[in-house]
Amino acid sequence: MNYTTQMDAARKGIITWQMEIVAKKEQMDVETLRKLVAEGKVVIPANKNHKSLDPEGIGQGLRTKINVNLGISKDCCNVDAELEKAKTALEMNVESIMDLSSYGKTEEFRRKLIDMSPAMIGTVPVYDAVGFYDKELQDITPEEFLNVVRKHAEDGVDFVTIHAGINRETAAVFKRNKRLNHIVSRGGSLLFAWMELNDRENPFFEYFDELLDICQQYDLTLSLGDACRPGSIHDATDASQIKELMVLGELTRRAWERNVQVIIEGPGHMDLKEIEANVLLQKKLCHGAPFYVLGPVVTDVAPGYDHITSAIGGAIAATHGADFLCYVTPAEHLRLPTLDDMKEGIIAARIAAHAADIAKNIPGARKWDYEMSKARQELNWEKMFELAIDPEKPRKYREESRPEHEDSCTMCGKMCSMRNMNKIMEGKNINLLREND
Repeated sequence: MNYTTQMDAARKGIITWQMEIVAKKEQMDVETLRKLVAEGKVVIPANKNHKSLDPEGIGQGLRTKINVNLGISKDCCNVDAELEKAKTALEMNVESIMDLSSYGKTEEFRRKLIDMSPAMIGTVPVYDAVGFYDKELQDITPEEFLNVVRKHAEDGVDFVTIHAGINRETAAVFKRNKRLNHIVSRGGSLLFAWMELNDRENPFFEYFDELLDICQQYDLTLSLGDACRPGSIHDATDASQIKELMVLGELTRRAWERNVQVIIEGPGHMDLKEIEANVLLQKKLCHGAPFYVLGPVVTDVAPGYDHITSAIGGAIAATHGADFLCYVTPAEHLRLPTLDDMKEGIIAARIAAHAADIAKNIPGARKWDYEMSKARQELNWEKMFELAIDPEKPRKYREESRPEHEDSCTMCGKMCSMRNMNKIMEGKNINLLREND
């Protein structure tokens, strides 16, 4: 039986090879997974032209996935440096990479990334449009915007961020309800500017059916972007954000009618106490579609440490049902991330995702922590390093400060609780002062 997309296959009762792989990774019955894909509650982004893909699922009942942003810009256009970041990210087992390139040899970089990457690849085609056509934003036509999406799909991109929810109605709500930080989404601000300059509807909203044609042809997953995400905790959960979310819910249904898989993107900057309600709103208004969040960043006053502010918010969001975390690096709001910035962002996001998976009782999540605790009780340092999210850093710390006794560390020495309790429980003397023990 033929099918066009993973959702189409699932609705026809077909279990694809991608579903088989995802079910095995998630320790989930494949028939259960198929039903979730059919309902739109799980997506498996898998462009037909991405031949190196090792598929992953995003959504209800699955491990929380993380995404890494990278790509070239006008100020930092070193393709080799960005490819090195991508290689490192893949070595760190990220499930997704978004190419946010907006300048220069974007096609060359994108194709190399897709060829080398077993992780799913996402893009924001509107970033590429100005450079692709070498035209001012105002002069790009709706057809040209769609053709850039088609080009990315042909190259093998698995999902695209499309800011279709910032239509004229949403824009009117935004203009009536003043914000501290206006529209902080790069793609959203570009489309709002295009609409204002041309006095026209958002082309991705107006020609949404044509966009779905492209998605069907390549099994391109739509990540419906949050143009009106809050860029400060002051602007969180306001009229613009909620209006756009309502539009995204309507677009989700239209996409599902065409068997196109959908992810919904979410905030942004947000007070801790608002996070749970925001996840609930998204799941209600967007009919249980997977939720992809940037952070949320829970305070605005920590530039240089936003990998921490976002990890706090991400852990809370994922605990309450967010499915996909976009990493944030220490360089957020400041510069294009370096390789080291990227590493810190990945580790922070993975900690947040895993902490949420424990809270959600995802199969296998607690076992990892159990094995680490067991290794600590046994003072098995090599096993601890092996199990660590980042083996490199704890190993480095251990080597930089060696204890007198190998079954301890330089914090507690012979007063180590693990060491002494092991001895006492075995009926031995702990001998804190004698050198021969």
